[in-house]
Amino acid sequence: MTITSSLGQFSKPDDKLFSLGLTFYEIMDLAPEQLDQFLIHTPREEIIEWLQWNDRNGVYNDEDSLREFGNTVSKEEGMEIIKRQLN
Repeated sequence: MTITSSLGQFSKPDDKLFSLGLTFYEIMDLAPEQLDQFLIHTPREEIIEWLQWNDRNGVYNDEDSLREFGNTVSKEEGMEIIKRQLN
């Protein structure tokens, strides 16, 4: 996968980063095809972390999700939620 960060030297030390190198803000600017490929290669834990960061009132972490709904958010469900939130 060849998606690279455009922030480089302009990123702030407190910017949250995915293990693939993009900040949490940068995925908002990806084309739909790039976002799909990025999310396929992103670990579930980072998808959940982004969802919590982007929607503080949402129920995404395992503990809260189990308590509220009786199940956890799968990677695939998290990917779909991200795509809906960014469209």
